[in-house]
Amino acid sequence: MSSTVYLNGQYVPYEEAKIPVEDRAFLFADGIYEVVRVYGGRPFDLEPHLRRLARSARELRLPEPDLEGLTRVTHELIRRNGVDEGTVYYQISRGVHAPRAHAFPGQPVEPTVLVLTHPLTPEAVAAGERRRQEGVTAITVPEQRWARCDIKSVSLLPNVLAKQQAAEQGAYEALFVRDGFVIEGSSSNVFAVIDGAIVTYPACNYILNGIARQRVIRDARSLGYTVLEQGIPLAALDRCQELFVTSTTSEVTPVVAVDGRPIGDGKVGPVVRALQQAYRAAARG
Repeated sequence: MSSTVYLNGQYVPYEEAKIPVEDRAFLFADGIYEVVRVYGGRPFDLEPHLRRLARSARELRLPEPDLEGLTRVTHELIRRNGVDEGTVYYQISRGVHAPRAHAFPGQPVEPTVLVLTHPLTPEAVAAGERRRQEGVTAITVPEQRWARCDIKSVSLLPNVLAKQQAAEQGAYEALFVRDGFVIEGSSSNVFAVIDGAIVTYPACNYILNGIARQRVIRDARSLGYTVLEQGIPLAALDRCQELFVTSTTSEVTPVVAVDGRPIGDGKVGPVVRALQQAYRAAARG
């Protein structure tokens, strides 16, 4: 955990960082967040992550965040906390207002701005690498989220319940199914290799357009693969050659079985290997 965090314009020790109980993120999940991966002390794809944070703020009618300031804060926290491998977490809420009321405060209040780092232990880094090399399993669950998943909101209860269901069944991820199509994971985007083409649900209000998702699409096309942004029929999982999920923390992780049935031959395939290599080259470069 961070020894120092950034809270509302100040660097403070983690143990002293306090947020009032009537902060709207706590009462209403009225806030947004981002997560950036740190490799070798360097924040990866920081600019697109912060641009998405600003977009989420606009969609929730929050004040425009100071992206230049957050960039400086990011590098300073990494330096102060000595983060080599880890993540940086950002959260902005509509702030503190009493009494509790659903509508926005009549008079604007200062947003709550929090930034903290989470170092990854060598064991955690090794576990992630094992998942990428060996593959993981997933289950499917019905889509029960709201219709603005393109906003990176802190309102994540359906995702939490889906991920817990996966954990209880010994799986790594839960894949949401909407109208017969696999659209994304509880904390990841999902891709399938079908008849040689890479297929992923189109960026729209039903999914979060992941920064890792965008990078993998660019990498795939630069490597000569056909990428189709369209629905993945649930029934098509039986004829997928490969399936994989992407996120800031999981990178490119192959899924070798869904609901107890193997994907392809049940082994990690060549498309995933090529995309893993391209992603890692960018992250570690």
